[in-house]
Amino acid sequence: MDTSYQLILASFSIISALALFYCLASLYDDVPEDDREFMDPLPKVLKLVWPLVRLIAYHLVSPIAPYDYVKHVEERLQKTGVSYLMMAEEFIALRIFTALFTLLFGSLILITFNEWNNLLILILPVIGYLYPHIWVRDIRKRLEDGILRTLPAYLDFISMAVEAGLNFSGAIEQARRKGPKGPLVNEFGIVLRDLRSGINRENALKRMAERLDIHELTSFVNAVVQAEKMGSGLGTILKIQAEQRRNERFQRAEKKAMEAPVKLVGPLILFIFPTTFIVLAFPIVMKFLHGGLF
Repeated sequence: MDTSYQLILASFSIISALALFYCLASLYDDVPEDDREFMDPLPKVLKLVWPLVRLIAYHLVSPIAPYDYVKHVEERLQKTGVSYLMMAEEFIALRIFTALFTLLFGSLILITFNEWNNLLILILPVIGYLYPHIWVRDIRKRLEDGILRTLPAYLDFISMAVEAGLNFSGAIEQARRKGPKGPLVNEFGIVLRDLRSGINRENALKRMAERLDIHELTSFVNAVVQAEKMGSGLGTILKIQAEQRRNERFQRAEKKAMEAPVKLVGPLILFIFPTTFIVLAFPIVMKFLHGGLF
């Protein structure tokens, strides 16, 4: 009897899975083709679940997502460079997918170990929904740190290339080839992509400044645009900008070095001092115990 019940249950499970797969495939046929000719390639993990993400974006997010929220997400993605990886609707769909996946995976683990927890079931989808937001925030922080670290070197390369006789686009291309690895390689690549698509130099640079919203980079863009309008020597302007960015980088390093002792106070009080006191006090306490003083 138990064997027959298990076979029936397994058959229904297989039929349900096939029906679900057929329904998803039918819904996915209505989703427009994903044209990624001018988009960045997807990461390997994201590529595996991308059809489901686009399915949620087309059938769930696009019809009901408020316009203001979608616009806010799009602006945030532009500031991190993720807008060339996915659209705002797809990012919202990714958050929904991670929430559902975290809920299902966590439920499966709890059922497997027979440790059901209602509070954890409520927390898991929230964690899954917030994870893409944390991922984007970390990308933004790494992007900003990488740009501020490598910007002086790129300005040096661009100024040398301009003084050697190259135009501004050729100087950026040479800086991308010879400069240090970092996010500026991609950002200047986007500028060149905009220039090839017909956008003029001023608008292409301003789009980069608005997209990244970093003061040092905005200052560089404004200086280049102003030099172009006034007819000033671009090489000299770039050298001055490189020197200013280098001094600012040194000042940021000094500031972080001065902040380090203050940041160490917490770990010292919470972890190092108690451990040191335990190590020092243990032999004394053991001596008193064996000496019969307690």
